Amino acid sequence: MALKIQVPRRLLPLLVAAARDLTPIVAVIAFFQIVVVQQPFPNLDRVLVGLVFVIVGLMLFVRGLEMGLFPFGETLAVAFARKGSLSALLLFAFCLGFGTTVAEPALIAVAGEAAEVAGRAGAIEGTPEAMEDYALSLRLTVAASVGAALVIGVFRILRGWPVQYLIIGGYGVVIVLTYFAPPEIVGIAYDSGGVTTSTITVPLVTALGVGLATTIRGRNPLVDGFGLIAFASLTPMIFVLVFGMVV
Repeated sequence: MALKIQVPRRLLPLLVAAARDLTPIVAVIAFFQIVVVQQPFPNLDRVLVGLVFVIVGLMLFVRGLEMGLFPFGETLAVAFARKGSLSALLLFAFCLGFGTTVAEPALIAVAGEAAEVAGRAGAIEGTPEAMEDYALSLRLTVAASVGAALVIGVFRILRGWPVQYLIIGGYGVVIVLTYFAPPEIVGIAYDSGGVTTSTITVPLVTALGVGLATTIRGRNPLVDGFGLIAFASLTPMIFVLVFGMVV
């Protein structure tokens, strides 16, 4: 007796949208595998099953953001703004940035890989304990930097500061620190700015900015609500460069 699987009608458009979003990368891989490399796909059955899992996972992830993280972040931002407590709002922003970043899977992977490479290169002791401490220190440094970034970003929204001047000044600091930091840490610092803006951090940080800009009178959510992610990408580079100079 054949097993009949029925997809709920509400989920079908979401599955179609997820499949459509993945179509370009699938087309690129298929083109180079078939036309350029001219070889059949290895383990095609496993590849197809994995592709189905990716489509379903992407659908559930996007739907989860829409249902949970975005409304949750906006609700908290609105609640703190209405309380009128600046210290509580800034503390919340720092804890949100720190907590979401320290749990980022991409950051955990990059920090672990950096520790292994540093151990093999002799920059740190090659013992598991030393590499684990190095990876944890790097993760905590990046997490603290994102917390500081959200504090600066919240101040910017409250004061109405133009985002471009802060970003330009921040990258100027990065350029200066690059000349003084050890060469071994520069690449890690630059990569740290990218891995922080991943699956967990981005939805909550964006919701925080939009929620604040929506609540505060005189602020435009489109103009003032976005830009926090730019700070979350910038400050880790500064903090990790300083971390490399100190450690």
